[in-house]
Amino acid sequence: MGLNIRDLSIHSPDIGAGERIPDVHAADHGNEPPRLAVAGVPDGTEELAVIVHDPDAPLPHGFTHWVRYGLSPEDGELDGGRVGPHTMGEHAYTGPQPPPGHGVHHYYFWVYALNRAVDGEPSREEFLATYADSIIEQNRFVATYSA
Repeated sequence: MGLNIRDLSIHSPDIGAGERIPDVHAADHGNEPPRLAVAGVPDGTEELAVIVHDPDAPLPHGFTHWVRYGLSPEDGELDGGRVGPHTMGEHAYTGPQPPPGHGVHHYYFWVYALNRAVDGEPSREEFLATYADSIIEQNRFVATYSA
């Protein structure tokens, strides 16, 4: 089966696609994780995973801000699940914090519909290497932030 990118969607009632992330979700201004919701979860999905990643960060692989696994394969707001490690190794959400003067960064909010459960709490890189063949469908929205 080929990868389907037509039906699954992710959005946030707190952040508009293409818009600036509100300061309350930034690391230096509250660090509150945004609410996320999905629609169009495909048949055969065992669980959902979410990764929030900043490819503009001045690191070899960008900066991963949030990793969540074990999310229920149902349309609606995403609750529960397990939190994997962000780039600094903590199992938590960490909001945007681009270096001063580094310009606008783009934050990709990815959702993955998987046909098998994720074991443990892998990093973004481990997840993509191990579960790429288990992704039924994926989608994302992008928001921005600058210091």
